[in-house]
Amino acid sequence: MQETIEKVTKVVKKKRAKFPESYIHDLAVAAEKHDLNDDELDELIRKVKRAYERAKVERGEAVGTVAAQSVGEPGTQMTMRTFHYAGVAELNVTLGLPRLIEIVDARKKISTPTMTIYFEEDKRNDEEFVRTIANRIGKSNFNDILQDFHINFAEMNVVAELDESKIQDKRLEYTDIIARIEKAFKKALIDNSILTFEPSKSNIRELRLLADKVRDLQVSGVKNIGKVVIRKEEDEWVIHTEGSNLGAVLKMDGVDKVRTTTNDIHEIEKVLGIEAARNAIIYEAQRTMEEQGLSVDVRHIMLVADMMTSDGSVKSIGRHGISGEKASVLARASFEETGKHLLRASIRGEIDHLSGIIENIIIGQPIPLGTGSVSVVMKQNK
Repeated sequence: MQETIEKVTKVVKKKRAKFPESYIHDLAVAAEKHDLNDDELDELIRKVKRAYERAKVERGEAVGTVAAQSVGEPGTQMTMRTFHYAGVAELNVTLGLPRLIEIVDARKKISTPTMTIYFEEDKRNDEEFVRTIANRIGKSNFNDILQDFHINFAEMNVVAELDESKIQDKRLEYTDIIARIEKAFKKALIDNSILTFEPSKSNIRELRLLADKVRDLQVSGVKNIGKVVIRKEEDEWVIHTEGSNLGAVLKMDGVDKVRTTTNDIHEIEKVLGIEAARNAIIYEAQRTMEEQGLSVDVRHIMLVADMMTSDGSVKSIGRHGISGEKASVLARASFEETGKHLLRASIRGEIDHLSGIIENIIIGQPIPLGTGSVSVVMKQNK
């Protein structure tokens, strides 16, 4: 294979084609697969070069406008259907246009955060291990592990009895549960699996409030995560969650740190950095489009993602983000809050250098795009 790669590289250099490494690798694979001779390889590289040159953007092309149209136009075709996992009606995920708006708005709080948790090779078929992890991640309340619960008005206390089988079923540790109860309720009396709680003041209102507090006490789970759903996908077990906490989940043993992901872009930026956030924007936008049966060239989405993350933090495309921070006063004013921008610019004495598209359209000059981006002066023959 190495020989073929070297051979392809030599021909590519001879043809003066500037191909990325992945292209050279793909050409080498094709050459080996079809057993191409030198002439055939020559012809293949010539045709690939021609296609590659044609696919490049021409100088002076309005890439931003084309990208905006290419992402915006299919957005009008999107059906407003929300989609939930087959057989699991509890886990709803925002899709379609609302999800696309959420991505480009760079919302801090998205409406349905969700995680997909994968496992390392030796654990992904171990159902018992996956279920144990799922119960450690998913939220369980005290109410979920009770056998008996009653409010005793005569003695002014709340009596609860734990159900051993439910605790085992949820794969929880009895000692952990008791520790959590003791931390939350200082006055709890524990006698094996029977627990007695007394209110701070001896009246019925306090007793009722105490009963609710006892029932709602969280005995297991990771912060910000609610329900969890375990599914067999292809030939491995995968956990889907309602809510998201990437940092905490990645620290768990057995979790595949490479494939485990969340749909919350800000969380990805916080845990994995800005490059990961850029990739997440591309992936989420592309997946949203594909789910609606729309195909948009990835380069348009990449341009949007690059614009959103170019400053080192995720910014929205709107008056609070990219459009509101343009260098040109007229471009900012043409988008939203016209009066505010013009007033501020006049107070500060800002100067507009008319280097962009919008400002030139407002002034009524040719725009610096396509033929307008070239200024040539010709000397006439006398």
